[in-house]
Amino acid sequence: MNIQPLADRVLVLPAPAEEKVGGIIIPDTAKEKPLTGTIVAAGEGTKDEQMILKEGDKVLYGKYAGTELEFEGEKYLIMRQSDVLAVVKG
Repeated sequence: MNIQPLADRVLVLPAPAEEKVGGIIIPDTAKEKPLTGTIVAAGEGTKDEQMILKEGDKVLYGKYAGTELEFEGEKYLIMRQSDVLAVVKG
């Protein structure tokens, strides 16, 4: 990965939005923003806050968390570790 988040930030690859519900195709404008994703890069933390999240963790985050960015044709979110609500185990 050519992007390395700084301090207490993480780079998240959002899970794809659901495109079909019971045979009905949902247009792009009506799709719900996904609230899960996978950490693809993490900063090293700060002197006051240790980095708990690591690459490969599947996480839940708030609907309006993070800043969207596009890199090499892929869409990512970059957010602070505190914006992550939970780590999904299993």
